[in-house]
Amino acid sequence: MNDWGTMIHRVKGQIRVAAIFGPGNKIRPVWFDRQGRKHTVTEVTYTWQERQGDATIFHFAVTDGADLYELFYNTASQIWALTAVDGEG
Repeated sequence: MNDWGTMIHRVKGQIRVAAIFGPGNKIRPVWFDRQGRKHTVTEVTYTWQERQGDATIFHFAVTDGADLYELFYNTASQIWALTAVDGEG
């Protein structure tokens, strides 16, 4: 449980993401599909990156206005994944 009284659920799975790739390694997720449901990203609340071998992993904390999600993008495999959900259920 976090400081706001909601549960953080650790998940792992590849997802479909629509994103805008801009200059200077700027990436902004616009929406993602989870379990057949499209979630429109209303805000990117935090971003960070890390290196894993030759890959750069871009992490995004995003909200759809109801829940908070953690997404990541792996530059080597070009895979998007969902790693955590806060507030769902």
